[in-house]
Amino acid sequence: MIFLQTDGFGYLSDLLDRTNETRATDLHICVGERPLCRVNGALRPIDDTVITPPLAAAVVSALLDADQRERLARERVVDFSFSRPGVGRFRVNVYSQRGTFAAAIRRLPFDIPAFSELGLPGAVLSFTGRTKGLILATGATGSGKSTTLASLLDAINSRHNRHIITIEDPIEYLHKHKKSLVTQREIGADALSFPQALRSALREDPDVIMVGEMRDMETISIALTAAETGHLVLSTLHTVGAAKSIDRILDAFPPAAQAQVRSQLATVLEGIVSQMLLPRLDGGGLIAACEVMTVNTAVRNLIREGKHYQINSVIQTGAAQGMTMMEDSLARLIKSGAISAEDASLHAPDPALLSKLLGGNNTKTI
Repeated sequence: MIFLQTDGFGYLSDLLDRTNETRATDLHICVGERPLCRVNGALRPIDDTVITPPLAAAVVSALLDADQRERLARERVVDFSFSRPGVGRFRVNVYSQRGTFAAAIRRLPFDIPAFSELGLPGAVLSFTGRTKGLILATGATGSGKSTTLASLLDAINSRHNRHIITIEDPIEYLHKHKKSLVTQREIGADALSFPQALRSALREDPDVIMVGEMRDMETISIALTAAETGHLVLSTLHTVGAAKSIDRILDAFPPAAQAQVRSQLATVLEGIVSQMLLPRLDGGGLIAACEVMTVNTAVRNLIREGKHYQINSVIQTGAAQGMTMMEDSLARLIKSGAISAEDASLHAPDPALLSKLLGGNNTKTI
Protein backbone atom coordinates (compact mmCIF):
# COMPACT_ATOMS: atom_id res chain seq x y z
CA MET A 1 0.00 0.00 0.00
CA ILE A 2 1.32 3.47 -0.91
CA PHE A 3 0.28 6.79 0.56
CA LEU A 4 -0.69 9.19 -2.20
CA GLN A 5 0.13 12.86 -1.91
CA THR A 6 -3.31 14.16 -2.90
CA ASP A 7 -4.41 16.75 -0.33
CA GLY A 8 -7.31 15.24 1.60
CA PHE A 9 -7.28 17.71 4.48
CA GLY A 10 -10.00 19.98 3.09
CA TYR A 11 -12.35 17.09 2.34
CA LEU A 12 -11.71 15.52 5.76
CA SER A 13 -12.33 18.87 7.45
CA ASP A 14 -15.68 19.18 5.67
CA LEU A 15 -16.69 15.65 6.68
CA LEU A 16 -15.82 16.31 10.33
CA ASP A 17 -17.90 19.50 10.27
CA ARG A 18 -20.89 17.59 8.91
CA THR A 19 -20.39 14.83 11.45
CA ASN A 20 -20.49 17.41 14.22
CA GLU A 21 -23.48 19.28 12.76
CA THR A 22 -25.57 16.12 12.53
CA ARG A 23 -24.49 15.10 16.05
CA ALA A 24 -23.43 11.76 14.63
CA THR A 25 -21.56 9.36 16.88
CA ASP A 26 -19.35 7.91 14.11
CA LEU A 27 -18.03 8.64 10.64
CA HIS A 28 -17.05 5.80 8.28
CA ILE A 29 -14.82 6.21 5.24
CA CYS A 30 -14.52 3.18 2.96
CA VAL A 31 -13.65 2.75 -0.71
CA GLY A 32 -16.65 2.12 -2.96
CA GLU A 33 -19.17 3.79 -0.63
CA ARG A 34 -20.17 7.33 0.22
CA PRO A 35 -19.04 8.70 3.61
CA LEU A 36 -21.47 7.36 6.21
CA CYS A 37 -22.40 8.77 9.61
CA ARG A 38 -24.16 6.95 12.41
CA VAL A 39 -27.06 9.14 13.56
CA ASN A 40 -29.48 7.84 16.21
CA GLY A 41 -27.95 4.40 15.79
CA ALA A 42 -28.40 4.15 11.99
CA LEU A 43 -25.84 4.71 9.21
CA ARG A 44 -26.67 7.28 6.55
CA PRO A 45 -24.63 9.05 3.82
CA ILE A 46 -23.56 12.64 4.46
CA ASP A 47 -22.00 13.26 1.04
CA ASP A 48 -22.70 12.04 -2.50
CA THR A 49 -19.03 11.46 -3.31
CA VAL A 50 -18.17 7.77 -3.66
CA ILE A 51 -14.81 7.19 -1.99
CA THR A 52 -12.08 6.10 -4.42
CA PRO A 53 -8.77 4.48 -3.40
CA PRO A 54 -6.80 7.72 -4.03
CA LEU A 55 -9.33 9.77 -2.02
CA ALA A 56 -9.27 7.28 0.86
CA ALA A 57 -5.46 7.36 0.87
CA ALA A 58 -5.50 11.17 0.83
CA VAL A 59 -7.92 11.36 3.77
CA VAL A 60 -5.87 8.85 5.74
CA SER A 61 -2.68 10.75 4.93
CA ALA A 62 -4.30 13.91 6.30
CA LEU A 63 -5.17 12.08 9.53
CA LEU A 64 -1.79 10.52 10.29
CA ASP A 65 1.64 11.77 11.30
CA ALA A 66 4.84 10.10 10.13
CA ASP A 67 5.04 7.63 13.04
CA GLN A 68 1.41 6.61 12.60
CA ARG A 69 1.90 6.10 8.86
CA GLU A 70 4.84 3.83 9.57
CA ARG A 71 2.82 1.84 12.12
CA LEU A 72 -0.09 1.50 9.68
CA ALA A 73 2.23 0.26 6.95
CA ARG A 74 3.72 -2.28 9.37
CA GLU A 75 0.63 -3.45 11.30
CA ARG A 76 -2.17 -2.58 8.83
CA VAL A 77 -4.14 -0.86 11.63
CA VAL A 78 -3.60 2.13 13.90
CA ASP A 79 -5.64 3.71 16.72
CA PHE A 80 -5.28 7.30 17.90
CA SER A 81 -7.23 10.40 18.87
CA PHE A 82 -7.00 14.05 17.95
CA SER A 83 -8.68 17.38 18.67
CA ARG A 84 -10.10 19.89 16.23
CA PRO A 85 -10.53 23.41 17.67
CA GLY A 86 -14.14 24.46 17.89
CA VAL A 87 -15.44 21.04 16.87
CA GLY A 88 -14.37 18.38 19.33
CA ARG A 89 -12.18 15.35 19.87
CA PHE A 90 -12.20 12.30 17.66
CA ARG A 91 -11.10 8.72 18.25
CA VAL A 92 -9.85 7.10 15.06
CA ASN A 93 -9.24 3.57 13.84
CA VAL A 94 -7.55 3.45 10.44
CA TYR A 95 -7.32 0.00 8.90
CA SER A 96 -6.71 -1.86 5.66
CA GLN A 97 -9.52 -3.67 3.84
CA ARG A 98 -9.28 -5.33 0.44
CA GLY A 99 -5.95 -3.63 -0.12
CA THR A 100 -7.28 -0.09 0.45
CA PHE A 101 -7.59 2.21 3.44
CA ALA A 102 -10.69 2.69 5.58
CA ALA A 103 -11.34 4.72 8.72
CA ALA A 104 -13.85 4.62 11.57
CA ILE A 105 -13.94 7.94 13.41
CA ARG A 106 -15.81 8.32 16.73
CA ARG A 107 -16.88 11.84 17.71
CA LEU A 108 -16.10 12.82 21.30
CA PRO A 109 -17.21 16.11 22.82
CA PHE A 110 -14.59 18.38 24.37
CA ASP A 111 -16.58 18.65 27.57
CA ILE A 112 -17.11 15.64 29.80
CA PRO A 113 -20.86 15.17 30.28
CA ALA A 114 -22.14 15.73 33.80
CA PHE A 115 -23.45 12.54 35.35
CA SER A 116 -26.95 14.03 35.46
CA GLU A 117 -26.93 14.17 31.64
CA LEU A 118 -26.31 10.45 31.18
CA GLY A 119 -29.70 9.22 32.40
CA LEU A 120 -28.14 6.59 34.67
CA PRO A 121 -29.38 5.71 38.18
CA GLY A 122 -27.89 7.51 41.16
CA ALA A 123 -26.50 4.20 42.42
CA VAL A 124 -23.87 4.40 39.68
CA LEU A 125 -22.68 7.79 40.92
CA SER A 126 -22.46 6.38 44.44
CA PHE A 127 -19.59 4.18 43.22
CA THR A 128 -17.39 7.29 43.24
CA GLY A 129 -17.60 7.32 47.03
CA ARG A 130 -15.53 4.12 47.19
CA THR A 131 -11.84 4.47 48.03
CA LYS A 132 -10.78 1.01 46.89
CA GLY A 133 -12.05 -1.92 44.86
CA LEU A 134 -13.07 -2.57 41.26
CA ILE A 135 -15.84 -0.80 39.34
CA LEU A 136 -16.76 -2.07 35.86
CA ALA A 137 -18.67 -0.41 33.01
CA THR A 138 -19.72 -3.05 30.51
CA GLY A 139 -21.58 -3.22 27.24
CA ALA A 140 -21.15 -3.56 23.50
CA THR A 141 -18.98 -1.23 21.43
CA GLY A 142 -20.61 2.19 21.25
CA SER A 143 -22.75 1.70 24.35
CA GLY A 144 -21.29 4.69 26.21
CA LYS A 145 -18.93 2.88 28.59
CA SER A 146 -16.07 5.35 28.13
CA THR A 147 -18.39 8.31 28.62
CA THR A 148 -19.76 6.83 31.84
CA LEU A 149 -16.27 6.26 33.26
CA ALA A 150 -15.16 9.76 32.20
CA SER A 151 -18.18 11.25 33.98
CA LEU A 152 -17.47 9.24 37.15
CA LEU A 153 -13.82 10.30 37.11
CA ASP A 154 -14.88 13.92 36.66
CA ALA A 155 -17.15 13.59 39.69
CA ILE A 156 -14.21 12.29 41.75
CA ASN A 157 -12.00 15.03 40.33
CA SER A 158 -14.53 17.69 41.35
CA ARG A 159 -15.06 16.42 44.91
CA HIS A 160 -11.90 14.77 46.19
CA ASN A 161 -8.19 15.47 46.51
CA ARG A 162 -6.79 12.39 44.82
CA HIS A 163 -4.31 11.31 42.18
CA ILE A 164 -6.22 9.87 39.23
CA ILE A 165 -4.32 7.98 36.53
CA THR A 166 -5.97 6.99 33.26
CA ILE A 167 -4.48 4.38 30.91
CA GLU A 168 -6.13 4.43 27.49
CA ASP A 169 -5.70 3.37 23.88
CA PRO A 170 -6.17 6.07 22.75
CA ILE A 171 -6.98 8.85 25.25
CA GLU A 172 -10.59 9.85 24.68
CA TYR A 173 -11.69 12.53 27.15
CA LEU A 174 -9.20 15.13 28.38
CA HIS A 175 -9.47 15.76 32.12
CA LYS A 176 -8.48 19.07 33.69
CA HIS A 177 -6.92 19.22 37.14
CA LYS A 178 -9.67 20.25 39.56
CA LYS A 179 -9.46 19.08 43.17
CA SER A 180 -7.54 16.03 41.97
CA LEU A 181 -4.34 15.62 40.00
CA VAL A 182 -5.19 13.77 36.78
CA THR A 183 -2.40 12.18 34.73
CA GLN A 184 -3.30 10.46 31.47
CA ARG A 185 -1.22 7.89 29.61
CA GLU A 186 -1.82 6.73 26.06
CA ILE A 187 -0.68 3.32 24.85
CA GLY A 188 1.87 3.84 22.12
CA ALA A 189 2.71 7.45 22.95
CA ASP A 190 3.27 7.19 26.73
CA ALA A 191 3.49 3.45 27.41
CA LEU A 192 4.16 0.27 25.47
CA SER A 193 1.17 -1.75 26.71
CA PHE A 194 -1.64 -1.84 29.27
CA PRO A 195 0.23 -4.22 31.60
CA GLN A 196 3.39 -2.10 31.47
CA ALA A 197 1.47 1.13 32.10
CA LEU A 198 -0.54 -0.46 34.92
CA ARG A 199 2.57 -1.76 36.68
CA SER A 200 4.13 1.67 36.36
CA ALA A 201 0.98 3.34 37.71
CA LEU A 202 1.27 1.39 40.95
CA ARG A 203 4.60 3.17 41.56
CA GLU A 204 3.17 6.62 40.86
CA ASP A 205 1.23 7.11 44.11
CA PRO A 206 -2.26 6.68 42.61
CA ASP A 207 -5.57 6.76 44.44
CA VAL A 208 -7.71 6.01 41.39
CA ILE A 209 -6.68 4.11 38.25
CA MET A 210 -8.83 3.95 35.14
CA VAL A 211 -7.87 1.19 32.69
CA GLY A 212 -9.52 1.80 29.31
CA GLU A 213 -10.15 -1.89 28.75
CA MET A 214 -9.27 -5.13 30.53
CA ARG A 215 -8.20 -6.93 27.36
CA ASP A 216 -6.13 -9.86 28.53
CA MET A 217 -5.19 -12.05 31.48
CA GLU A 218 -2.13 -9.98 32.44
CA THR A 219 -4.02 -6.68 32.50
CA ILE A 220 -6.91 -8.21 34.47
CA SER A 221 -4.50 -9.79 36.97
CA ILE A 222 -2.66 -6.53 37.66
CA ALA A 223 -5.95 -4.60 37.90
CA LEU A 224 -7.27 -7.07 40.50
CA THR A 225 -4.05 -6.77 42.48
CA ALA A 226 -4.25 -2.96 42.34
CA ALA A 227 -7.82 -3.07 43.65
CA GLU A 228 -6.78 -5.55 46.32
CA THR A 229 -3.95 -3.32 47.56
CA GLY A 230 -6.11 -0.31 48.32
CA HIS A 231 -6.68 1.48 45.01
CA LEU A 232 -9.97 2.29 43.30
CA VAL A 233 -9.80 0.75 39.82
CA LEU A 234 -12.32 1.51 37.06
CA SER A 235 -12.37 -0.35 33.77
CA THR A 236 -14.54 -1.68 30.94
CA LEU A 237 -15.46 -5.03 29.44
CA HIS A 238 -17.28 -5.86 26.20
CA THR A 239 -19.97 -7.90 27.94
CA VAL A 240 -23.66 -7.40 28.67
CA GLY A 241 -24.82 -8.12 32.22
CA ALA A 242 -23.12 -8.58 35.56
CA ALA A 243 -22.98 -12.39 35.51
CA LYS A 244 -21.45 -12.51 32.02
CA SER A 245 -18.88 -9.90 33.07
CA ILE A 246 -17.75 -12.14 35.94
CA ASP A 247 -17.60 -15.13 33.57
CA ARG A 248 -15.52 -13.09 31.10
CA ILE A 249 -12.94 -12.24 33.76
CA LEU A 250 -12.63 -15.82 34.95
CA ASP A 251 -12.49 -17.21 31.41
CA ALA A 252 -9.38 -15.12 30.75
CA PHE A 253 -7.45 -17.37 33.17
CA PRO A 254 -6.49 -21.05 32.90
CA PRO A 255 -8.67 -23.42 34.96
CA ALA A 256 -5.95 -23.94 37.57
CA ALA A 257 -5.88 -20.22 38.40
CA GLN A 258 -9.62 -19.57 38.44
CA ALA A 259 -10.23 -20.43 42.10
CA GLN A 260 -7.73 -17.80 43.22
CA VAL A 261 -9.11 -15.24 40.78
CA ARG A 262 -12.65 -15.97 41.95
CA SER A 263 -11.58 -15.29 45.54
CA GLN A 264 -9.85 -12.05 44.53
CA LEU A 265 -12.82 -10.87 42.50
CA ALA A 266 -15.25 -11.65 45.32
CA THR A 267 -13.13 -9.49 47.61
CA VAL A 268 -12.48 -6.46 45.40
CA LEU A 269 -15.51 -6.10 43.12
CA GLU A 270 -17.72 -3.18 44.22
CA GLY A 271 -20.13 -2.69 41.35
CA ILE A 272 -20.98 -3.25 37.70
CA VAL A 273 -23.01 -1.03 35.41
CA SER A 274 -23.95 -2.70 32.12
CA GLN A 275 -25.44 -0.36 29.57
CA MET A 276 -26.75 0.01 26.04
CA LEU A 277 -27.91 2.96 23.96
CA LEU A 278 -31.23 2.84 22.11
CA PRO A 279 -32.82 5.32 19.66
CA ARG A 280 -35.45 7.62 21.14
CA LEU A 281 -38.93 7.35 19.69
CA ASP A 282 -39.00 11.11 19.06
CA GLY A 283 -35.81 10.94 16.98
CA GLY A 284 -33.94 13.03 19.51
CA GLY A 285 -30.83 10.89 19.71
CA LEU A 286 -30.02 7.93 21.92
CA ILE A 287 -31.00 7.08 25.48
CA ALA A 288 -29.30 4.75 27.93
CA ALA A 289 -30.76 1.61 29.44
CA CYS A 290 -28.71 -0.09 32.12
CA GLU A 291 -28.31 -2.90 34.60
CA VAL A 292 -26.70 -2.04 37.94
CA MET A 293 -25.23 -4.49 40.41
CA THR A 294 -23.90 -3.25 43.72
CA VAL A 295 -21.84 -5.95 45.39
CA ASN A 296 -23.18 -7.11 48.75
CA THR A 297 -22.46 -10.16 50.91
CA ALA A 298 -24.79 -12.35 48.87
CA VAL A 299 -23.07 -11.46 45.59
CA ARG A 300 -19.61 -12.03 47.09
CA ASN A 301 -20.64 -15.48 48.30
CA LEU A 302 -22.08 -16.40 44.89
CA ILE A 303 -18.85 -15.35 43.17
CA ARG A 304 -16.75 -17.39 45.61
CA GLU A 305 -18.98 -20.43 45.14
CA GLY A 306 -19.07 -20.10 41.35
CA LYS A 307 -22.86 -19.69 41.33
CA HIS A 308 -22.91 -16.75 38.92
CA TYR A 309 -26.20 -17.93 37.43
CA GLN A 310 -27.93 -16.88 40.68
CA ILE A 311 -26.66 -13.29 40.57
CA ASN A 312 -29.61 -12.09 38.46
CA SER A 313 -31.95 -13.18 41.25
CA VAL A 314 -30.01 -11.03 43.72
CA ILE A 315 -30.20 -8.05 41.35
CA GLN A 316 -33.97 -8.55 40.92
CA THR A 317 -34.50 -8.36 44.68
CA GLY A 318 -31.87 -5.68 45.36
CA ALA A 319 -33.75 -2.51 44.45
CA ALA A 320 -33.31 -1.15 47.98
CA GLN A 321 -29.55 -1.30 47.44
CA GLY A 322 -29.72 0.49 44.10
CA MET A 323 -29.73 -2.61 41.89
CA THR A 324 -31.58 -2.65 38.58
CA MET A 325 -32.16 -5.39 36.00
CA MET A 326 -31.71 -4.42 32.35
CA GLU A 327 -35.30 -5.53 31.65
CA ASP A 328 -36.58 -3.20 34.41
CA SER A 329 -34.73 -0.30 32.82
CA LEU A 330 -36.08 -1.13 29.36
CA ALA A 331 -39.63 -1.52 30.68
CA ARG A 332 -39.47 1.93 32.32
CA LEU A 333 -38.27 3.50 29.08
CA ILE A 334 -41.07 1.83 27.10
CA LYS A 335 -43.75 2.93 29.60
CA SER A 336 -42.46 6.50 29.54
CA GLY A 337 -42.68 6.58 25.73
CA ALA A 338 -38.91 7.07 25.34
CA ILE A 339 -38.23 3.95 23.23
CA SER A 340 -40.21 1.43 21.22
CA ALA A 341 -41.07 -2.05 22.47
CA GLU A 342 -39.58 -3.46 19.26
CA ASP A 343 -36.16 -1.90 19.90
CA ALA A 344 -36.27 -2.97 23.54
CA SER A 345 -37.11 -6.53 22.55
CA LEU A 346 -34.14 -6.71 20.17
CA HIS A 347 -31.75 -5.69 22.94
CA ALA A 348 -33.27 -7.31 26.04
CA PRO A 349 -31.20 -10.18 27.48
CA ASP A 350 -34.49 -11.85 28.46
CA PRO A 351 -37.38 -10.75 26.18
CA ALA A 352 -39.82 -13.01 28.07
CA LEU A 353 -39.05 -11.23 31.34
CA LEU A 354 -39.48 -7.87 29.60
CA SER A 355 -42.90 -8.96 28.34
CA LYS A 356 -43.85 -10.05 31.85
CA LEU A 357 -42.79 -6.69 33.31
CA LEU A 358 -44.97 -4.97 30.72
CA GLY A 359 -47.98 -6.97 31.83
CA GLY A 360 -47.71 -9.68 29.17
CA ASN A 361 -49.94 -7.73 26.81
CA ASN A 362 -47.21 -6.61 24.43
CA THR A 363 -46.56 -9.89 22.69
CA LYS A 364 -47.44 -8.45 19.29
CA THR A 365 -44.89 -5.69 19.57
CA ILE A 366 -42.20 -7.54 21.46
